[in-house]
Amino acid sequence: MSERENQGPLWEVFIQSKSGLSYKHAGSVHAYDKEMAIENARDLFTRRKEGVGLWVVRTEHIVSIQPSDAESFFDPADDKVYRHPTFYNMPEGAKHI
Repeated sequence: MSERENQGPLWEVFIQSKSGLSYKHAGSVHAYDKEMAIENARDLFTRRKEGVGLWVVRTEHIVSIQPSDAESFFDPADDKVYRHPTFYNMPEGAKHI
């Protein structure tokens, strides 16, 4: 058995830095189960109170697209002008719109 196989599956770690903010990817840990993954993530990524929330998810459960598929997946919707507010007249003095 190789060293990598001895470490358990890979888990991705997401941390919420303050209540109400989004979770951000912090890194990865190896663990045999979810309890061990949470403990490893806590010990590695929140030793200095960097977060108030913690998520772990097995890497194999994350679904993503490949960069080679990005063009067709994120095809711009140029034929749907109503999705872009480029044809509205902005009132003079309007800010932060």
